[in-house]
Amino acid sequence: MGFDEMDVDTIWKNGEFLDWEDATTHVLTHALHYGSGVFEGVRCYDTEKGPAIFRWEEHLERLFDSAKMYDMEIEHDREEITAATVELLDRQDLESCYIRPIAYYGYDTLGVSPADCPTDLVLAAWPWGAYLGEEALNEGVDVMVSSWRKHASSQVPTNVKTTGLYVNSMLAGEEARRNGYVEAIVLNKEGNVAEGPGENVFMVNDGEIYTTGPAQSILEGITRDTVITLAEDRGYTVHDEAVISRGQLYTADELFFTGSAAEVTPIRSVDDTEIGSGTRGPVTEELQGAFFDLVERRSDDHDEWFTYL
Repeated sequence: MGFDEMDVDTIWKNGEFLDWEDATTHVLTHALHYGSGVFEGVRCYDTEKGPAIFRWEEHLERLFDSAKMYDMEIEHDREEITAATVELLDRQDLESCYIRPIAYYGYDTLGVSPADCPTDLVLAAWPWGAYLGEEALNEGVDVMVSSWRKHASSQVPTNVKTTGLYVNSMLAGEEARRNGYVEAIVLNKEGNVAEGPGENVFMVNDGEIYTTGPAQSILEGITRDTVITLAEDRGYTVHDEAVISRGQLYTADELFFTGSAAEVTPIRSVDDTEIGSGTRGPVTEELQGAFFDLVERRSDDHDEWFTYL
């Protein structure tokens, strides 16, 4: 569904609420040419306790950490950004939605150095359902190992969420879709599993859970951290700095993706090789159920993760 089909009409930019169509930037904006922006993707859930933004503080913290990596000064403090986000959702009557904060080097000069460019900050929100499709949450997705490798953290930082680096994700994801798959898995320069284009990867073997860590050139996802916590709360052993070879993907008992957009999505095949029984596995199903019970507040656990509107 395109934005024109959604009932959204307001964007916050640099301290002002603007009509959706007026939220523009110049074609010579630094970030458009050099990918010099940092962003977050955050979900607000329509919970049994009312609309609530999930792990907002952690997302804001990562946004500021990402900006710091790029010497980017965000002139608005966390409290102002939070208040603006809550008002943005209220103005548009959004209860269940996706929130996109983005800070980027704006329009002034077009040398590679952004030193003279202002930092623009934008907040947008819109309705967005299951990222990989509603059916995917139950049935799982078919994925391929991409021919594109994940860049190493010695080349560009992988622990921050930067606009320009998502070219790598786009290439991997579109390669998969051209070949008839829903999503990709990306290997790092050593040939081991890194992550998905916009998701972290989890593997289940013999009742224990494995996921790659920062040394494998991943972005440490906030949903990744959530699922690790939920699994440990339920007594699972979680190896959260695992090295997973490509071959281990094919012989895993279960595989699944996590991400703010993807939430918890089972992987039913890799390169046309069926994973486990080719359906959502029992551990994945348990953790997926725990995740949705949590974010829809059917569970009282971890209430500190929620910002209620």
